[in-house]
Amino acid sequence: MPSGARILLAPMEGLLDHTLRDMLTRVGGVDVCVSEFIRVTNTVLPRRAFIRVAPELLNQSRTVAGVPVRVQLLGSDPDFLAANAAALAQLGPAGIDLNFGCPAKTVNQHRGGAVLLDEPELVGQIVAAVRRAVPAHIPVSAKMRLGYNDDSRAEECALAIEAAGASDLVVHARTKAHGYRPPAYWERIADLRQHVRMPMVANGEIWTLADALRCREVTGCERLMIGRGMVADPGLALAIAQHDALSKGGQQRAVQWSQIVGLMRLFWQGIALRVAPRHRAGRLKQWLNYLRRVYPEAQEAFDQLRLLHDPVKIDQWLSAQSAG
Repeated sequence: MPSGARILLAPMEGLLDHTLRDMLTRVGGVDVCVSEFIRVTNTVLPRRAFIRVAPELLNQSRTVAGVPVRVQLLGSDPDFLAANAAALAQLGPAGIDLNFGCPAKTVNQHRGGAVLLDEPELVGQIVAAVRRAVPAHIPVSAKMRLGYNDDSRAEECALAIEAAGASDLVVHARTKAHGYRPPAYWERIADLRQHVRMPMVANGEIWTLADALRCREVTGCERLMIGRGMVADPGLALAIAQHDALSKGGQQRAVQWSQIVGLMRLFWQGIALRVAPRHRAGRLKQWLNYLRRVYPEAQEAFDQLRLLHDPVKIDQWLSAQSAG
């Protein structure tokens, strides 16, 4: 992880893709991003498979705003993960991250993501194999939950990841069984920190500046990974960064609605390049659904667009908002 990196933008399958990464990193405050996972099975993926998920690889593995992007791999076979990591390394990623946290049923049924947390030895073998396959200057990190059905093996998994040579570890403070239901069990991250020495990053239920400060206090982790909280409040990382710089904070929004409208316009242009017309409205409404947690204006926008599906009419609506 780059020196001084404190706020990481989380991967969120089906939501926080490269287009939204671009929008959120333009706001400021994010130090590192992690891509959505790339599924590895029993083959070595072609170059285009990595670039499709992380097109930032064509820009020195950075977003338009210059934020480094680590590329995440998911799978259960150490040899194939290592081979794919070696292929990915040739594209110059800012880092390679390994997914031991995805709770999706289809992923877990195929021995990927959080289900591997019941096999700490295999987790360690995967990290070790990838670390051996990748040049030393490319960081190899991992992201895990506290466990699958329970957190009884969390310490074993963290120790295995550390022993295998990972540069740092992000811990989502819930098990797969917990899903995304609050609360996040931040105190368990503090427990893990008593067993491992590698840098750790806390993740889960960070929606506000107050949440971020309390998470730091409970976990002892200065570094935080934020996903849904950033999608809902694009200025959250900037607010945390400003707080850190000034050693004082407040709950006012760091980014005004007029700036969000500009980002939505760019986001719409971005998804128009790669998303079928019938799905474009859904992507915009998906983001608005999160934004309305923080911005009353987003609720009004969501209501106006609720029944609108025609891309041309949505484009006209966005143009009117920008002009206003």
